[in-house]
Amino acid sequence: MTYVRTLKRIRLDKTNYRKRAAVIIGRHSFVTVKVTDQNIAVQMLKPTPTGDLVIASVHSHELAKQQGWKGSSNSLPACYLAGLLLGKKAQAKGTNKGILYIGKDHFTTRVAACVKGIADSGLNIPVGEESFPDGDRISGQHIADYANALKADKDAYNSRFSALLKNGLKPEEYPAHFEEVRFKISGKAAEPKAPKKEKKVEEPAKEKKQKAPKREAKEDKRPDKGAKKK
Repeated sequence: MTYVRTLKRIRLDKTNYRKRAAVIIGRHSFVTVKVTDQNIAVQMLKPTPTGDLVIASVHSHELAKQQGWKGSSNSLPACYLAGLLLGKKAQAKGTNKGILYIGKDHFTTRVAACVKGIADSGLNIPVGEESFPDGDRISGQHIADYANALKADKDAYNSRFSALLKNGLKPEEYPAHFEEVRFKISGKAAEPKAPKKEKKVEEPAKEKKQKAPKREAKEDKRPDKGAKKK
């Protein structure tokens, strides 16, 4: 048997070196997104022969301490705001474009929300619009709807949203608070939502009855049996 030596980070399933080589060869600045059970960390890095240089970095703690965010530190709204703040920081450092590099991680909804924030900041990052979460989920509207539905049961309401209430945020006010922090970071008001178009139900087309072709009366050229021969 022969021993094939593999790199430690391959054995530990931490690095995809094919993707890593493509990033280095392309000389693209790249974004990494790490979401844990409690926080989110986003970085914009530039690859160099001696290692990666950090251009900009955002941690969910920064949203709470510097931007006044009172919501969850790893929810979809927090991921979006972290991406938005990272995009603003990177552009302030002179970086206007980058690519997403998640290595061996999966492209989850929270990662997509973060990339949506980066794209909305004005930074050029190639990604398909169809991969982004719905706008109501990014703003936390689903949290507000759940809170309103749970409000009748005070014990369940207080237990489920104890962390938000401790921070002084009512869960049913989640979208308004999200918009407040989003405006503080971007300096732009939210664009009005386009009304949803109602789908018209097309009626089945009526089948036209085809008229049977008229048969032309043919002259009977056969001699009449009752006619007398001349």
